[in-house]
Amino acid sequence: MRIKSFEFNLRELAGSMGDFGTLLPLAIGYIAVCGLEPSGLLIMIGLANIISGLVYKLPMPIEPMKVIAVVAIAQQWTPSMVYASGFAMGIFWLIFALTGLIKWIEKFTPKSVIHGIQASLGVLLAIEAFNMISTGWALGIISIFIVFILKNSRYAPAAIVLMLIGFGMIYFEGNFQNIHAPSFTIPRFTTFNFNELWNVLFLAGFAQIPLTITNATLATSTMISHYWPEKNVSAQHLSWNQGIMNTILPFFGGMPLCHGAGGLASQYYFGARTGGANIFEGLIEICLGLFFSASIVGIFTYFPMAIIGGMMFLVGIELTKFAWSAKFDVDIIPLIITVIASLLTNMAIGFISGVIIHYTIKFFNETNKRIEQ
Repeated sequence: MRIKSFEFNLRELAGSMGDFGTLLPLAIGYIAVCGLEPSGLLIMIGLANIISGLVYKLPMPIEPMKVIAVVAIAQQWTPSMVYASGFAMGIFWLIFALTGLIKWIEKFTPKSVIHGIQASLGVLLAIEAFNMISTGWALGIISIFIVFILKNSRYAPAAIVLMLIGFGMIYFEGNFQNIHAPSFTIPRFTTFNFNELWNVLFLAGFAQIPLTITNATLATSTMISHYWPEKNVSAQHLSWNQGIMNTILPFFGGMPLCHGAGGLASQYYFGARTGGANIFEGLIEICLGLFFSASIVGIFTYFPMAIIGGMMFLVGIELTKFAWSAKFDVDIIPLIITVIASLLTNMAIGFISGVIIHYTIKFFNETNKRIEQ
């Protein structure tokens, strides 16, 4: 059976909104706290989505680099520092792709550790979703119920219904009058100080690299092969893509971007099956950047977070299911260690711990076999 490369229907539109739960809070933080121009930020991520959809012909999540975003917002970085961090990350990912280092890491990394990273991300998403739901328990529970009922609907997909409910609540609570009126805005050319490159690398860039390797590259490539066995999107392809977009987009107001297993799971969970979802998402973001850049912070300040939390909670649960594909023998031990270390420290430590345990077990098993022979 030939798999369609592009579909443009309500299901793909709903899938395109599945990634908004992780995108919007960080994007708004960059705009409100760090002072990034909304027009450039939104239009650049929109273009990245459209180009990725056209190139890969399947859903391809485009997300903020989370470690950099959290540190930048917490430390109130200047816009030029954010742009410098994106460019620095782009150079790193081009090096990973050009030298083939990412292929070696992909070959070296056990599947059990990748599944552990996916499960860890699922738990972390579920925890963050729980915090969002706590802002409105009734609305959050209703949102989860709507997802269960309408997740596979072609005519009233859950993500679209929930977005309409959210905007309806903004209207009926009278908060639209507190939001800036639409106006046309185009991105400006942006620059950064090259002396800032090393500074942002030490502040957050080096800590971002292991997370991008595990979640944005290896886990995303593995998840694509699970959802679309006929597609071959290697970690090296994703490395090239992350390198190219991050060395270009910062000069036009773009934030540091990567892929992500959580985003892909969310897009797929809410209906995305083709590159049409990326094109839908990109068009929405470009429209927001061109006409609503002055309004975007206000819109999502008043949007009920309990709705986003309800969507994210079920995606987190979905991600943990990948852990069950591991064999319940030696594979389960590195997986469990990866999850525990990731949740207690961070995913980089979890990744390293899982790999060490895997090869330690492998070494002792091979040694025992030689002794028995």
